[in-house]
Amino acid sequence: MNTDTGRFAFLRQLMADGISCMFGSPGSSEENILDALQRQEFKDLKYYLAYQEGTAVAMADAYARPAPRLMLDGDKFAWRRPAVVQLHSYAGLANGLGMMYYARRGYTPMVVFAGEAGLRYEALDGQMAADLVAIARPFVKSDHNGPCAWRVVDQGSLLRLLRRAIKAAATPPMGPVFLALPMDVLDLPNTEQAGRSLPVLSNVRTDEKTIDEAAHLLRDASHPLILMGDGVAASGAQAELTEVAELLGAVVWGANCSEVNMPASHPLFGGYLGHMFGEDSKAVTSAADGVLICGTTVLPEVFPSVDAIFKENCKVVHFDLNSSEIGKNFPITLGALADPKTALGMLATALKNNMTEQQIAEAQDRRRARAEVKASEWTTAREKYNRVRDQVPLHASRFMSDLADRLAKLPKPALIFDEALTHSPELLAYLPHDEYGTYFQTRAGMLGTGLPGALGLKVAHPDRTVFGFSGDGSAMSTIQALSTASRHDIGAKFVVCNNRSYRILKYNLAAYWDVVEAADRSFPKEFELDRPALRFDQLAQAQGVDAMRVEEPTDIAPALDRAMADDRPFLIDLVLDASL
Repeated sequence: MNTDTGRFAFLRQLMADGISCMFGSPGSSEENILDALQRQEFKDLKYYLAYQEGTAVAMADAYARPAPRLMLDGDKFAWRRPAVVQLHSYAGLANGLGMMYYARRGYTPMVVFAGEAGLRYEALDGQMAADLVAIARPFVKSDHNGPCAWRVVDQGSLLRLLRRAIKAAATPPMGPVFLALPMDVLDLPNTEQAGRSLPVLSNVRTDEKTIDEAAHLLRDASHPLILMGDGVAASGAQAELTEVAELLGAVVWGANCSEVNMPASHPLFGGYLGHMFGEDSKAVTSAADGVLICGTTVLPEVFPSVDAIFKENCKVVHFDLNSSEIGKNFPITLGALADPKTALGMLATALKNNMTEQQIAEAQDRRRARAEVKASEWTTAREKYNRVRDQVPLHASRFMSDLADRLAKLPKPALIFDEALTHSPELLAYLPHDEYGTYFQTRAGMLGTGLPGALGLKVAHPDRTVFGFSGDGSAMSTIQALSTASRHDIGAKFVVCNNRSYRILKYNLAAYWDVVEAADRSFPKEFELDRPALRFDQLAQAQGVDAMRVEEPTDIAPALDRAMADDRPFLIDLVLDASL
């Protein structure tokens, strides 16, 4: 067999970049790559088989999100390797597009490739002929050249374009990119040498004058506010963000926020702005007279406010590595292209050097007042949860409380993937996300991320306990993920919050009714998932994953005993109260 062809060169380039696995769902136009992957030369490049393309992309997203920056031999600096996903022609690509958009909104470094039958067949319009690059373009990141999607048309540029894809995916603001690979190009001789694909160093530093001006604008605020997002975690700027918040006495709210950007139990962490309605977020944003925005879009709701979200004369400062987001939707006072870690660190120094004694005292008063409010809110929530602790159907707070007691005994914090949706408040009440890199939430309104998300986290951190939460409706979107867990013995633990309804749609429709002052307030029957009665324990067992159904408080302890007895996959079908 001739191993000096493109398909072997492609795999060698991945290994040269320190990429150790890929996720995919194979097809006939990628079979030559899968065939090459069987060779002993590539034994350290593992392929995780997904039974549906959305599952493959969602696994890759969760795998890449906690990935640390690595500095391997030959690197000039540490950088995050992108996840690699193989999809099949137009059909597989189409099935993966929703999750690619989800990854783009979260700035996940990812290289997606799909095969074509070959350049020689282009004029024949075969049954799988399609412009894959055109299909992918709206769902990938863009740089100054436009959408990062390419097609290899010459065997001498295969590795050139693969390295370009890896570089683009891993250069902040990161995101998914796409590469179309005609099968006949991969079968031609390839003499390119595999080499390291270095991303662009992007610790952009703004000037001292801009930082001093930002400090001046923010220190004078009597009601300061910080809006942040996952750009903070991507930059590793959590400590710097927390320090700035403490110096200003500013409450911090997550906008495009799905990771630990600030410890959730910190007195100044306010929580998450609403992802649906801009008017809900406006209640927070319009009260401030000084706003710092860092690492987030403004704002990412489904129905954002079209009117001003900040009050008149509010001073707004925005630092980000994504220049297109700065001042995109609402006027700002000062904006700068800057790495969040660098900018926030400089800002903290400027505040310490320039705040007056009165400003320091006022900031401390705001912090103390916020701590009292947060403690009172938690006491009220705990009292409410205690009242429903023993009810049947179960209230989610009982399970979360018992699970938290178990996880507290682990030598290392568990990793949590949260697609509990309407039951997330109870999850976060008992399992506050304080340690960086331990909590990951679904985003961009995407459904079906919980099961594959848990798998991706476990592949990334096989030594850690991983719990993935999903709603019942969302679990049905990617239920095939359980087959992948069984096939590869990925020991994630899955919890399906089974309330037998699209409960989140009921909440959203109830809010809509308030807006339009609806008289008839009966929910559509399509929001109910009780016919047929879904048995997720049996669906799991049919795919080789052990499972248990939990319906009463006395079922919880045995289920957790079985789930945590070993490092094999396990599912808990958690039957919950469906009332709003």
